[in-house]
Amino acid sequence: MSKQEPKSDDAADPADDEPADIADADREPASSAVDKPDDLPSSEVTEGTERAPHRAMFRAMGYDDADLSSPMVGIANPAADITPCNVHLDDVADAAYDAVDDSEGMPIEFGTITISDAISMGTEGMKASLISREVIADSVELVSFGERMDGLVTIGGCDKNMPGMMMAAIRTDLPSVFLYGGSIMPGEHDGREVTIQNVFEGVGSVADGEMTEEELDDLERHACPGAGSCGGMFTANTMASISEALGFAPLGSASAPAEDDERYAEARRAGELAVEVVEARRRPSDFLTKESFENAIALQVAVGGSTNAVLHLLAMAAEADVDLEIQDFNRISKRTPKIADLQPGGERVMNDLHEVGGVPVVLNALYQADLLHGDALTVTGNTIGEELEALDPPAIADLDVDYLYTVDEPKNEQGAIRILTGNLAPDGAVIKITGEDHLRHEGPVRIFDEEANAMEYVQEGRVESGDVIGIRNEGPRGGPGMREMLGVTSAVAGQGHAEDVALFTDGRFSGATRGFSIGHVAPEAFVGGPIAALEDGDVVTIDIDELELSVDLTDEEIEERLEDHDPEPNYESGVLAKYHRDFGSAANGAVTNPGAKWD
Repeated sequence: MSKQEPKSDDAADPADDEPADIADADREPASSAVDKPDDLPSSEVTEGTERAPHRAMFRAMGYDDADLSSPMVGIANPAADITPCNVHLDDVADAAYDAVDDSEGMPIEFGTITISDAISMGTEGMKASLISREVIADSVELVSFGERMDGLVTIGGCDKNMPGMMMAAIRTDLPSVFLYGGSIMPGEHDGREVTIQNVFEGVGSVADGEMTEEELDDLERHACPGAGSCGGMFTANTMASISEALGFAPLGSASAPAEDDERYAEARRAGELAVEVVEARRRPSDFLTKESFENAIALQVAVGGSTNAVLHLLAMAAEADVDLEIQDFNRISKRTPKIADLQPGGERVMNDLHEVGGVPVVLNALYQADLLHGDALTVTGNTIGEELEALDPPAIADLDVDYLYTVDEPKNEQGAIRILTGNLAPDGAVIKITGEDHLRHEGPVRIFDEEANAMEYVQEGRVESGDVIGIRNEGPRGGPGMREMLGVTSAVAGQGHAEDVALFTDGRFSGATRGFSIGHVAPEAFVGGPIAALEDGDVVTIDIDELELSVDLTDEEIEERLEDHDPEPNYESGVLAKYHRDFGSAANGAVTNPGAKWD
């Protein structure tokens, strides 16, 4: 069927010209007309005399006998007018829907939520962002379970859509294809291409007197020209790219812009593939392995992807019961060079990568250098090596571009993601290297108990070269929700201190963050992590080469300062109180699913 409204009373029907007794006599009973394999969950709601009421409900929505005999493919759509990342997703979903229908599947579209990270950034509302990942996973799981879906096309737009959708597919273990909504095209300001990152940094430049308010106003009006996710290699594009490396999406599907015809061709491709994987009974558990997660990490560190991907990959691995640990990121980053220089560290965006072949160009470079597990299976049923050989993307050495580097002559010898440990972060902390590779700093800390106080400090122009800024009580439980702090980091960067002022927090940083910014400090302050013991003036050491984040205190001094640490939750009721209770450690993905959560 095509997506449609139920027939009106006066709609034309061939049976209307027949005597009622003849028409009814020739029609097969629904119980015999519906014939599908017993191992399809939807057979529980479409087969048998006792399911006549269920079929009646489907018929009210325009489904016919052919539909009811077909595999039921859910299309999870987080379309919303709250963010340009998702504003066009109804059209993307329509293309996937039609492709499922044309492939003799029974498409059923249903919705879920999204939170705009960029719009909630710097407000109390940002606490909802990470929670939305869990709500998306829960809601898609519930609908798929409750309505007995046979397979899924899961669609993502804004940052947390991607991991949330893939986590739902993992939990249900239904044959599933991930479909990205695509990224926004860059805007133009003062003769150069710009993104939302430039607007955030412009706020800091105004505070520092380097930009006028009139210039910022013009930048604001031109940075985001249409629909799609933020254009740099920020969290949305990082996770979309990872969906290819992980095997959840076909190769080449992540990079087409949101409003390009190719995006809708990819949506149709996802719908067709979804019916195929249902027919083949090809489930996420069939292709998600330690090797596929290592491939995802290799891609992340090679393109300088978002630190948030550390959190999300750990969460997805926990859902999949794959033994992935935070130190695996160091191991893979050490052996994998950074070969792409995209925003936020560079100047180029996802569309630039798309124009030369997309994510497969980077994956193929890693594959040819034996830095990828070529035998890892994908949703297509082929290995990623087989898919790359069939696609045959161009070699980086043959491209005339200034933002891609060969493995032999990389941008950086090691990948962009590093996990720091020490007595300030016993369970780890995360930094993305966007500039100099050998950062080291030692100095007194200025500690803030929440983001707003730190932002006020920066906006007052009090930041100086060599400062160390610590922000605590923003962890998964303490916030709750691990707020992203793009406002603070961008204001610092906009004042020219991206590389000479260090920030660390038990919260998160945006995928658009650049510079000396360390997030996910674990254990977090709320649960009594060492970050809770810090006082202004304590000497903090950050050493990227040694992978160290430490404070000049003994274990005994830290314990003594924490003796009376007994914080109250920030919220006593409602959704934030619930997730304060349920979140696990950032070191393990900050999951809430009891089956995936561990200390």
